[in-house]
Amino acid sequence: DKPVATKQETSKPQPAVPAVKNVAPPVDNSKKSETENVRANNGIAKKKGKKGSSKDDDADNASDLRSPICCILGHVDTGKTKLLDCIRRTNVQEGEAGGITQQIGATYFPTENIRERTRELKADATLKVPGLLVIDTPGHESFSNLRSRGSSLCDIAILVVDIMHGLEPQTIESLNLLKSRDAVFIVALNKVDRLYGWKTCPNAPIGKAFRQQNDDVKLEFNTRLTDIVTQFKMQGVNTALYYKNKEMEDTFNIVPTSAVSGEGIPDLLLLLVQWAQKTMEEKLTFVDEVQCTVLEVKVIEGHGTTVDVVLVNGMLHEGDQIVVCGMQGPIVTTIRALLTPHPMKELRVKGHLSSP
Repeated sequence: DKPVATKQETSKPQPAVPAVKNVAPPVDNSKKSETENVRANNGIAKKKGKKGSSKDDDADNASDLRSPICCILGHVDTGKTKLLDCIRRTNVQEGEAGGITQQIGATYFPTENIRERTRELKADATLKVPGLLVIDTPGHESFSNLRSRGSSLCDIAILVVDIMHGLEPQTIESLNLLKSRDAVFIVALNKVDRLYGWKTCPNAPIGKAFRQQNDDVKLEFNTRLTDIVTQFKMQGVNTALYYKNKEMEDTFNIVPTSAVSGEGIPDLLLLLVQWAQKTMEEKLTFVDEVQCTVLEVKVIEGHGTTVDVVLVNGMLHEGDQIVVCGMQGPIVTTIRALLTPHPMKELRVKGHLSSP
């Protein structure tokens, strides 16, 4: 009477960082042989026990930090998936029906990739965490349940706002979700490349990009920024440009970005990781107790019924018995295999899964 889930592990079990996996969904008790998969995001990091063992990380690097979980939220068509595509150098957004995200996605960004993208901004940045797991949620009003589930997982969030449109209905809904959970978030003020006369400076820090702009572009940017800051104040939230923010504890940071040409992406990544390290070290400390959240249940061709989960803490092994919630009560199942997306690859993309 026990459904089954699947998972494979490397010969030496490793502490799992925020990871997306597939677990057994509710199934009929008579289907004893039905196979189910567990898929995990590649947020699995080895404990760094010895001082000086990593050349890239600082000597006082906390030995057991897990990857922060970052949720990306906002109104439909503000460029959430496009931002991630820009960081990954992929094109997941065009693969979605109508170019609109319709399911929760997840991508693991290892520290080395973050360091590469932020080198021009700060080459000697101290990155203590093994990486960053980003959960991408739909922005369309039809998917409020998925947004709610995605935001419940996050340690830190990115709220994407279109600079041309300001706060829109699902932006406000997402903002209220984050406020209700007392979540820390950063505002990505996206589509700055749409400002009339904007001179592109591909993948540059936003400060460098601004120095290339003429006075008219800067004036339009400041006008739109002031309007959006006012809109946030009307929602009871104080915001400011991150490099001008002198009250980081009470005022949320705004990072201007372009998902098309990449301006501001280095600033966004570095701020995400360093802010998480600075304010959440205790929360990000890895513990052995399993902490795992179900994202979605679905059937994948070749794998059968699968459950996407985020493994935040602890370790799962092939043959482990787990319990998940079902519509008719708890489901007890056994892990048969574990599949993880490759680093910098989307959970939703077919063929980008492998055994960890």
